[in-house]
Amino acid sequence: MKQTAKTIITVLLAVLTAGTAYGQNKNNMDDKALVVFFSHAGENYSVGNIEEGNTKIVADYISEITGADQFEIVAEKNYDMPYMDLIKVAQDEAKAGELPAYKGDVDVAPYDIIFIGGPIWWGTYPQVMFTFFKDHDLSGKTVIPFTTHEGSGLASTVRDVKNAWPKATVKDGFAIYGHEVRSGRAKVEKWLKGLGW
Repeated sequence: MKQTAKTIITVLLAVLTAGTAYGQNKNNMDDKALVVFFSHAGENYSVGNIEEGNTKIVADYISEITGADQFEIVAEKNYDMPYMDLIKVAQDEAKAGELPAYKGDVDVAPYDIIFIGGPIWWGTYPQVMFTFFKDHDLSGKTVIPFTTHEGSGLASTVRDVKNAWPKATVKDGFAIYGHEVRSGRAKVEKWLKGLGW
């Protein structure tokens, strides 16, 4: 009888501990989330000419799963050009530390969680995203990087996000191949589930 009681107590403690750990990983239901992203349609490596950019597809998955609002960073500069030309432009912008202008804006104040996404251009996010970084203070917020790529993974994006907002809580990032995004919703779901959604 004593052994049975001991077993029941052990099981209950295990369940309570697991529940607490899970609860710590869950996001507060009152937290407001925003997806900020830059996406490039047109000619892309590996997927050819596309009408909807790879990163936008991932951003849409995130919004559908989490209920997050969106702000798309749309550059005033025209990047509609052959892929090889775009690589040269991206390289020149990165070397010069250029901060291209973008259209519109968003008030980040009401949001607790900010997803930051873009393709990898020359080892990190496109330079126009760094313009957004300069314009907005995400201190005290939870920032979650994600990228689309064709072999670079997250590259230096996590480090760059931490450098931009040292007082933000930066979560594990997510990277997905651009050629996989159209059939990759399950991968996005798995990643978000690990973050508590």
